[in-house]
Amino acid sequence: MEDDSVKEKVSSLLKDFPKEKFCEDLIGWFQREQRPLPWREDKDPYKIWVSEVMLQQTRVDTVIPYFRRFIEKYPDMRALAEAREEELLKMWEGLGYYSRVRNLQEAVREVCEKYGGVVPKSREQFGKLKGVGPYTAGAVLSIAYGIPEPAVDGNVMRVLSRIFLIGEDIAKAKTRNLMEDLIREIISRDDPSGFNQGLMELGAIICKPKGPACLLCPVQEHCRAFAAGLQEEYPVKTKSGKVKTVHLAAAVLTDERGRVLIRKRPKEGLLANLWEFPTEEADGLHFPDRAADFAERMKRKHGIRVEITGPLGKVEHVFSHLKWQISAYYGRAEGEIIETDTFKAVPLPDLEKYPFPVPHQKIFAMYQGDIGTEKGGSRKGKVRPGGPSA
Repeated sequence: MEDDSVKEKVSSLLKDFPKEKFCEDLIGWFQREQRPLPWREDKDPYKIWVSEVMLQQTRVDTVIPYFRRFIEKYPDMRALAEAREEELLKMWEGLGYYSRVRNLQEAVREVCEKYGGVVPKSREQFGKLKGVGPYTAGAVLSIAYGIPEPAVDGNVMRVLSRIFLIGEDIAKAKTRNLMEDLIREIISRDDPSGFNQGLMELGAIICKPKGPACLLCPVQEHCRAFAAGLQEEYPVKTKSGKVKTVHLAAAVLTDERGRVLIRKRPKEGLLANLWEFPTEEADGLHFPDRAADFAERMKRKHGIRVEITGPLGKVEHVFSHLKWQISAYYGRAEGEIIETDTFKAVPLPDLEKYPFPVPHQKIFAMYQGDIGTEKGGSRKGKVRPGGPSA
């Protein structure tokens, strides 16, 4: 029954809609105006796949240098399949959402094992790989292989909502499904790559969330929201739930040999397997009390006596579902440090070998900037643990 209602909705939306002219205007504009992006230089499905994974939740300008370095390091799927995880996380450092690259590597390994290192052209086969959702499958298959599959992301939903005056909430799965069915009806069979990329490009540079450049839009004459003067009212989207705030205390600690203490996060969960400076919960404590509480927890939980020398400041980092508010300090760790696979004391220059999440890159940048060699007493030059985001 639901399928019938979706078909009826699609049929209603397409009534009197000039599909051929829309495709012609959209693809023609894309061919003339597309940005020269590195993953558009050829139709290599592996490179397109990598770019689509990187572009999830990340701006194009941020992705470009990461993409170039990544492909230089892992030019084909075999190279990526054989990469060590810590090396791979270091290459991804600063992009965030690290589960993306773990899933990509797992999926690439399966492609190498099952499909001889060739991305399958079947949506069913490709869509079953780890981390490959409907959007990624549609994007890679249409762009690399010219298969007329829909690729519906946030940009595309915004464009379609305005063109067809769709009032359904784009945060709901049923609305995405509606738009996928809609694209299946209007996508160009001659150039599905240009069609899908045209919609993506239109959403990225013309049909923006606020202040869409309607006078420059190549499909303005087909846009029902523009005709009604309602382009700013679409798309309809419910606000996400309240983000939980977690208060933490972290410290850059050096031992008597000048080494810096770092620890590895758990194998599962948020920022899995990345390294960080010692961190403890600090909920309910005021800033002046967090240093003493941090030192007490380090002694009780890890047997390490800590002397907090001073504050560095505060770091705030927002994830999709929670916010970290970190009170950062610097100090010394006294006594012998017992190292394990997940707890190390490393020479300061060696920090650059370890992948750190962005909040801890910021903490170390504060340490470098605010604690001079004289004051810190244990620093020997400016070395960052991170890459370009440190």
